[in-house]
Amino acid sequence: MNLRRLKRRAERGVTMLVVLILLTVMLLGGLALARMTEAGTLASGNVAYHEAAVQASDIGLNTAFAQINALTNEEMAANNWYSPVERAKDTHGLPTVTWANAPSITVGQTTVRYVAERACSVAKVDYPLRQCLVKQIPQAKSHVAGTEELDPPNSKQFRITVQVTDQRGTQIYVQSLVTKG
Repeated sequence: MNLRRLKRRAERGVTMLVVLILLTVMLLGGLALARMTEAGTLASGNVAYHEAAVQASDIGLNTAFAQINALTNEEMAANNWYSPVERAKDTHGLPTVTWANAPSITVGQTTVRYVAERACSVAKVDYPLRQCLVKQIPQAKSHVAGTEELDPPNSKQFRITVQVTDQRGTQIYVQSLVTKG
């Protein structure tokens, strides 16, 4: 009889050990699942912040474009936001400016700043085709098939760069090339 009792006690100990191992595996699996869910939530939150920042950049682009259209003298710089020549660029292609001095617009909890530059190599333009990025519109002289002549340059190109900073301090930059004229 003593042998049977010892066997039963040994079996109960093994069962307890197997149950503890299974509980540990289930706990680790639950923790891994919780971590994956948390990572997914963080990723979707980051996408939402990015989309909100891109939408806020539209306000900066529209404001800068309205101010470009209102310029009376394109050959003079204006209030830390406009340059008549292309500015120096950093390694990411962004103009090297002091963003704290650029005009700002508050949109919700984000700050939108913008700068604009005329796509020209000199401030006083004498030869637009050589010194500036221009847009030429083809003009049809007749209905005969063939190449059409181009008008003289009649519209100038401007590059607008917008910086959006959200409440977490994350910054995105949006650049757009716009045409005036």
